[in-house]
Amino acid sequence: MASSNTLAISPRKLRSDLYSYSYQDGSSTPLVISVLSSLIERTLARNERISRSYGGFGKTRVFDCLEIPDMTIQSYLERIFRYTKAGPSVYVVAYVYIDRFCQNNQGFRISLTNVHRLLITTIMVASKYVEDMNYKNSYFAKVGGLETEDLNNLELEFLFLMGFKLHVNVSVFESYCCHLEREVSIGGGYQIEKALRCAEEIKSRQIVQDPKHHNQFSRILL
Repeated sequence: MASSNTLAISPRKLRSDLYSYSYQDGSSTPLVISVLSSLIERTLARNERISRSYGGFGKTRVFDCLEIPDMTIQSYLERIFRYTKAGPSVYVVAYVYIDRFCQNNQGFRISLTNVHRLLITTIMVASKYVEDMNYKNSYFAKVGGLETEDLNNLELEFLFLMGFKLHVNVSVFESYCCHLEREVSIGGGYQIEKALRCAEEIKSRQIVQDPKHHNQFSRILL
């Protein structure tokens, strides 16, 4: 197991990762994935409490799936990174889109039934905005566990509900990076580090048990 020093996340380390990360074969998962996962997990927990207290999750159900996927947010984001190689800036822009979407659609709350579809859709759209070269929708659909037609429809619904407002200028990007840094510095760092350590332990056990399993392109359905 890696030492805690290699797993600890600091605001400075996160910023360096966001602005200077360069993918190479065998590269580690960008730190932003763990920070974003932590943010979303807390949002899910808060929304679950609201739902129990007041009932329901609002009227916007475009991303809802029939069954809750048996995959954590962290694992799902790592899967997307592993097969798409989308850089850290893509996840920051996806975070901007998720925030805008929630603000523009007051009847929508992130929940266990919609979070995975929301993530794959926003990451795909963000990748198209940020990256020079991209995979086809059919590939993103396979990575995300959806049928291509379903992801195409989700993308279209998302764009219309966003009013096609996808531009993210430098100051907005920087402000969201700063927010992610604050997530690390104000109480989030320990939880993120703890989650990373657990993930490393599980991954190590899986590789020992089945060395080939780590590189398999498994099929999931949402």
